[in-house]
Amino acid sequence: MTLKKAISGTNLEQAKSHNRRVVIEAIRTNGALSRAAIARLTALSSQTISNIVEELEEAGLLRPEATLKGARGQPAVPYSINPDGGYSIGLQLDHQLAVGVVSDLSGTMRARIERNVDRPTPAEAMPLLAAICDDLIANCRLDRKKLLGIGMAMPGPFGVEGMTSVGPTALPGWQGFPVADELERLTGIAVTVENDATAAAIGERLYGVARNLGSFVYLFIGTGLGAGLFLDGHLYKGSRHNAGEIGHIIVRPGGLACGCGKRGCLERYVSLRAAYDKLDLPDPDHASPALLEELLADGDSRFEAWLAEAVEPLRQAIDILEMALDPETVVLGGFMPLPVIEALAGRLEPLHLSVSSTSARTTPRVLVGAAGKDTSVLGAAALPIFSETNPQFDVLQKPVA
Repeated sequence: MTLKKAISGTNLEQAKSHNRRVVIEAIRTNGALSRAAIARLTALSSQTISNIVEELEEAGLLRPEATLKGARGQPAVPYSINPDGGYSIGLQLDHQLAVGVVSDLSGTMRARIERNVDRPTPAEAMPLLAAICDDLIANCRLDRKKLLGIGMAMPGPFGVEGMTSVGPTALPGWQGFPVADELERLTGIAVTVENDATAAAIGERLYGVARNLGSFVYLFIGTGLGAGLFLDGHLYKGSRHNAGEIGHIIVRPGGLACGCGKRGCLERYVSLRAAYDKLDLPDPDHASPALLEELLADGDSRFEAWLAEAVEPLRQAIDILEMALDPETVVLGGFMPLPVIEALAGRLEPLHLSVSSTSARTTPRVLVGAAGKDTSVLGAAALPIFSETNPQFDVLQKPVA
């Protein structure tokens, strides 16, 4: 008899790890909390909370704040995230830039390094990324014992024949390259790699407009276009970590040719490269996105024409995402200049009728991201500690291998 995969149980250590994440997430989201307040928010017992708080304080992840005077009994001690409890490095590699940051446990950026690149191959990029890490560690005088790891964000998709490293919106030569293993070999530090849209979703969830949202889609408008999916309180990455590659959904059958081999893909209409192609401007890999902001400010008629052409495909993509995923909102962000993103968002109404069209909603259907141009690299820096700053409920229903 062939056995089907089932939902496995969990051992005590897994439940304990999960509860630790729940406690840290409660404090991260709400600020300093007493043990009693944590217990009320998490529905965990007072004894469980006491044990977890003591462990996290001893590990240096939490710190006590000034006591709060209550109506009766002993004053309550609130606990907050200890910024110096740990550090992580975030890296982002794109067509023009390699960026590195150091982030503390609270998410504060302690240092930032930026280097110009030109569609780098692995042979060109890996030594540079390792050097950025060395410089960040030296500049911040980091205690390596408190360095939790390196998170790296780069354009996807990963491991897809005919799509990874293919076309002008992908980086060349990365198909099948062991990014994490090679960077770990060069630095001696554990490395986690994620696509830039997913990293940006993490960054927006931790530091931006999605801070208190459980389900949202982050549309990352860069050289190409991708989406990070945050559903029911945790990331959705897909079976091969390529969920959200909506830049290659067809919005115009038989439309503009795409580097992936199809025609009419979304990113051929909504992306930096789409705008530059439409405007007959120099390759966006060799020109600053700020040029688009200047054209917008000048009221350039060709630029306005591109905006008008981009709105309906973007509106269609939002409709697909809403109908398929029912998110609380769709967040627009990425490398596209903020004023241009705001101009696109301002032209989207009326959005198509979808399951999001309800008078009961309290969050706009579309929001412009607030975490800024470093959203992805800050999200990348959070990757090494994300399991400790976000409760991943799937740990309690892990499929049997």
